[in-house]
Amino acid sequence: MGENKMWFPVAEQLPGRHALWVKVKVNWILPENHTDIQESESEAKIDGETASDSEGRTEPAPPSTSIDDTPEVLNRALSNLSSRWKNWWVRGILTLAMIAFFFIIIYLGPMVLMMIVMCVQIKCFHEIITIGYNVYHSYDLPWFRTLSWYFLLCVNYFFYGETVTDYFFTLVQREEPLRILSKYHRFISFTLYLTGFCMFVLSLVKKHYRLQFYMFGWTHVTLLIVVTQSHLVIHNLFEGMIWFIVPISCVICNDIMAYMFGFFFGRTPLIKLSPKKTWEGFIGGFFATVVFGLLLSYVMSGYRCFVCPVEYNNDTNSFTVDCEPSDLFRLQEYNIPGVIQSVIGWKTVRMYPFQIHSIALSTFASLIGPFGGFFASGFKRAFKIKDFANTIPGHGGIMDRFDCQYLMATFVNVYIASFIRGPNPSKLIQQFLTLRPDQQLHIFNTLKSHLTDKGILTATTEDE
Repeated sequence: MGENKMWFPVAEQLPGRHALWVKVKVNWILPENHTDIQESESEAKIDGETASDSEGRTEPAPPSTSIDDTPEVLNRALSNLSSRWKNWWVRGILTLAMIAFFFIIIYLGPMVLMMIVMCVQIKCFHEIITIGYNVYHSYDLPWFRTLSWYFLLCVNYFFYGETVTDYFFTLVQREEPLRILSKYHRFISFTLYLTGFCMFVLSLVKKHYRLQFYMFGWTHVTLLIVVTQSHLVIHNLFEGMIWFIVPISCVICNDIMAYMFGFFFGRTPLIKLSPKKTWEGFIGGFFATVVFGLLLSYVMSGYRCFVCPVEYNNDTNSFTVDCEPSDLFRLQEYNIPGVIQSVIGWKTVRMYPFQIHSIALSTFASLIGPFGGFFASGFKRAFKIKDFANTIPGHGGIMDRFDCQYLMATFVNVYIASFIRGPNPSKLIQQFLTLRPDQQLHIFNTLKSHLTDKGILTATTEDE
């Protein structure tokens, strides 16, 4: 083996016949290692990338070994089953446990939901950053672990500060310290980030320049993926809990049903990034998710606690979800196309308009949402890891369960802004009341003149 290590690199560097002669000599001296040499050459080619392609880069760490993190109780109970069925039962039991936990936090209200979203965000950030540390062997980088968490704090301060100012405006204006922080919020946020940026520059070490910039970029991409999306999740929640629950439930349903259809009927591979994904699971999950979205939307649209925007009540200093439901959540009668009438025998159907929107949400969750999972699969394959972590037995890490949720959160936020949300009168009034008296009077006279010109108000004798 020592001869192999000495002669083989030399052969790679010599041109023409000299390289061939050296390789033949290596094979003649150590014929039993010929297979090892070929394996080392094949391992250098990962997804079409050769060793020369990766020259000058920091190579990923070796593949992580598979660890059985199944609880001992389940191991004993399922010891007689094959590994395939054992994994099926473990995933099923843990999935039911997570769904039960999901119902509990919904029952506890929007404040608890926001806290859970923040906890999930922190755990996802931790899992991705830890992979970066392991892959690039960056444990010895000066201050970098501290700086990563500092940047997470800065970005959260910016986003949550914007949310507090937007949704708790009257509370912020009532408290002097909060009013000052709100007024200079963006400047403070920029100052905090700039401090971290300068700390990073000062921490640069000559022998680690490239590695430190690798990790600087890794941290910022992680912040973009995790923190930005979790901020959008909270914004969706404030539009009404139905905009939070239905999209998340559709992704969960699609994940479960695609797994079930693929497990029992899957035969045709779907994508190379995820060899276990099949077309049968993909198509079956789509139809099951659309039906599930329609049924869940019908049930939830009848409850004010789900359809009303989450607002802060200054009198009780608490969140309220009580309102008069909009037309989106009132039953309406729709005519059924003639082709379908001849099949089902119905001419009209009564449904909530939100159910039509739920078709768009469930379709995205089924057809585009899985690409978040494919992206995560490609990421894990690139760095030779099976899961982001082993937090949940049979499922992997928290990020393994939320890879599709973050993509879904962005779509829901864009969908609401494009097709649902209109001007909010209450927010305009809140901003109006913070103006100086002369500014308020100017706006009042301008609005009065505008309404009079349109004939909505009649001009008084005094005005004339």
